[in-house]
Formats: sequence, structure tokens, C-alpha cells
Amino acid sequence: MIQYIIVAVVSYLLGSIPFGYLLIKIFKGEDVRVSGSGNIGATNVARKSPALGAATLLLDAAKGSAAILVAKVLFNGAHPQLIMTTAAFFAVVGHLFPVWLKFRGGKGVATSLGAFLFLTPKSILCMVGLFLILAFAFRYVSLASIAVATAFPLLAWAFSEYTDSRQLILIALVSALVIWKHRQNISRIAAGKESKLGNKSGDKLETKADTDSQSGNLGAFRR
Repeated sequence: MIQYIIVAVVSYLLGSIPFGYLLIKIFKGEDVRVSGSGNIGATNVARKSPALGAATLLLDAAKGSAAILVAKVLFNGAHPQLIMTTAAFFAVVGHLFPVWLKFRGGKGVATSLGAFLFLTPKSILCMVGLFLILAFAFRYVSLASIAVATAFPLLAWAFSEYTDSRQLILIALVSALVIWKHRQNISRIAAGKESKLGNKSGDKLETKADTDSQSGNLGAFRR
């Protein structure tokens, strides 16, 4: 049991490194959380700087992979696949709820990709392909992210990329958390107010859409 606790803590701390926040703070002197969607992930960072957005994507994925590799090096005994899947899960949790930013983190797509790349490579390959198809077809990054998160447990099961049923449970939990973090995007997509890929003024539109929606709800309540 102690090895799982150590892996969970180390992986959470690795996952909680807020690269998107740090890069914008260092190179732009701004807080990425007060612009666009308020998210610290690559998509929102790219609205400020495409180069920093790409760097955030790579670093967020890398910290997920790092958690797996650390777990593999430290504990290569019984149930190595379950231990590494535990590491992947807590790396994603760290990204979603970083203690350094009052538990307000990103949405976990890139970190999940990096964390599960070595554990479920076939599933990840299919998910990347599905993501690219949906993102370019519909121009909604959030929609593509939600779709691949939904497909992840099914793909892992279909490809038998697990040795313990508890791994599937952890994978399903990761998917559920990623989808839950996209709940506001789901509402905006349903209302036709979600920013599309390549929309340079997407951050302003998104903020305005949320403000208009809230104003309308308040007005209806007062009436």
C-alpha cells in the first residue's frame, strides 16, 4: 500500500506543475487565468502566444509521461501496470487540481495523452486521429477533447490494454474528470456560443457569451 501512496503523491506533484501559467507569467508578465476561458491549458495559452501554447502542450504531456517513468523506476515489482496507471491517474488529477493555484487547473487532455502514451499506445493513437478529424471538421477543440475522452475507456477495453480490471476503472475515472472539466464548453456548444478553432478573437467572444448568458438568466430570475 505504501508504494501506491508514494506514487500518488509524487505523480500529483509532477502533474500539478502549471506550465501554461508559468510560461505566460514569465514571457508575457500576465496571468493567463484572467483571459479567454481562464484555463491554464495549451488552447487558452495559444490565444496569447501560439509558440507558448505549443510549449505548454508538450510540457503538459511530458509531465504525464514523467510520472509514469518515475513510478516504473521506483517500483518495478508486483503489479507494475497498475502502479503506472495509478501514477497516470494522479498526474492528471494534479493537473486538474493543482495545489499551487488553489486547485484550479487545466482540463487534462495533454497530460492524459502523455501519461497513457506508454500504457495504452493503441488507444492513444486512435484518439489522436479522432481528435484531429473532429477538430478540423467541426473546428471545436473542446468537442474533439470530449469525444476522445469518452472513447478512451472503450478503446482501452477493445484493445485489451490492461492487465487488471482496476486499470479500466482508473481510465474511466480520468475520462469522467476530463469531461466534467469541459462542462462549461458543453453548455456553450449547446448554446452555439463556443469559440471555434482559428478564431483570433475567441477569448473575447467566449467571455462576452458567458456574460450575456448570465445577464439573461439574472433578468429572467428577476422577472
